[in-house]
Amino acid sequence: MQNISSPPGHRAASPTGRGDGVSHGRVLVVDDDPTVVEVAAGYLERAGYDVDRADDGLAALERFAARRPDLVVLDLMLPGMDGFEVCRRMRAYGPVPVIMLTARGDEEDRILGLETGADDYVTKPFSPRELVLRVESVLRRGRRAEAGAPAALGGAGLCLEPLARRATRDGRDLALTLREFDLLAFFLTHPGQVFAREELMREVWGWDFGDLSTVTVHVRRLRGKVEADPARPALIRTVWGVGYRLDLPDDDTPGS
Repeated sequence: MQNISSPPGHRAASPTGRGDGVSHGRVLVVDDDPTVVEVAAGYLERAGYDVDRADDGLAALERFAARRPDLVVLDLMLPGMDGFEVCRRMRAYGPVPVIMLTARGDEEDRILGLETGADDYVTKPFSPRELVLRVESVLRRGRRAEAGAPAALGGAGLCLEPLARRATRDGRDLALTLREFDLLAFFLTHPGQVFAREELMREVWGWDFGDLSTVTVHVRRLRGKVEADPARPALIRTVWGVGYRLDLPDDDTPGS
C-alpha cells in the first residue's frame, strides 16, 4: 500500500478514478512537513479537489478566512499553534469538517482531537489513498444527509433545521459540530429506538469499521450541549450492553 513516504512527484492514478476536470470541493491541507503536504495535496488534486496549503496555524487561519474550504486536513503538531487551537478558532467561523493528522497513535490524542470537534483522524504514517477516501466519506455523508433532509426535526425543546444546519434548544442556538449535528438529527429521526455504537458508526459516520470510541466521545459531547444535567442524561440514554436511545416526552413522540 502506498504510504506517505512516497517520493515527491510520484504519480498515481486517482483512487476514485476521477480526473474529469470538475472540482469536487475545496480542501485545505495544513502540515509543517512539506513532503506530507505535497503528497496529500497531489493525491487530493488528482481525485478532483481544489487544494489550498498552509504550513502553520496562523497561515491556516488566514487561508481559511480568505477561501472557506469544504473540509480541512489538519496536522495536530504544528509550530506555534497546535492543531487543537487551530480547530477551535476555525469553529468560531462556523461548522466545517476536519480530519486531523497525528504522528502518534495514542488514544488520548485521538479522543482529544474528536472532543475538539474533529470529524475523523488519520495516524501518520498514512496511506494518501486512504486519506482521499476518508475525505470523500466525510463530504459524501454530509451531502447525502442534506439531500434527504426534512425541513425541521424537533422534540423536548430541540429544533433542528438540517438544510440550514441550525440547531436550537428552547430558542437558544446550540454550537454543534457537523458530526454532533448529524448524530442528533439521526436520534430525532428515530426516537425510542436503541442503536449500538456499530450501528451509529455505520448510519451517521458512513463507516463499516472504525474506532468505536469515536461514537462514545460524540455522544458525551452532545449530551453536554442538549441535556439539562449531562451527568444524569434524560434524553440520550445509555442502554447498558446495547447502545444508546433518544427518549422524548410522550407529547413529543411522533404519532402521539
